[in-house]
Amino acid sequence: MEARLYYADNPVAAKVGKYLVSASKIVHDSGLPASTQELVALRISQINGCGACVDMHTKDAAHAGETPTRLNLVAVWREATVFTDAERAALELAEQGTRVGDAAGGVPDQTWANASAHYDEDQLAALVSHIALMNAWNRLNVITRQPAGDYTPGQWG
Repeated sequence: MEARLYYADNPVAAKVGKYLVSASKIVHDSGLPASTQELVALRISQINGCGACVDMHTKDAAHAGETPTRLNLVAVWREATVFTDAERAALELAEQGTRVGDAAGGVPDQTWANASAHYDEDQLAALVSHIALMNAWNRLNVITRQPAGDYTPGQWG
């Protein structure tokens, strides 16, 4: 597959990418655990069918020490016993936040309460921001058909 548009080659797309990277750095530097960030990014990317982001976040998580078992079970996290209660709460919020258009009323109160039981307000702000940013990245990549498979860990900083 060949990309329809290359972000670096277009001044408007490059500028948007720069701001998304800047916002993503705030989340990365927050108190939200890095492993949770990668699991959430992977799950959102799976839901949205973003091959480039699945490739990136699987490889980055593995490079950071995440186990193949946990990475392989992210898609079926509800049935898996390898995730903590906090990670499960983050994955639930990520799914509900990604599929917000599929549910009348948006994210259910119970989903928010469960996440709030495991994360403080700053971590919740980072988690919600991460969910929104990943959905933006996924949509940009899917619309422009960014290819998957060639990513190397740390390639984008």
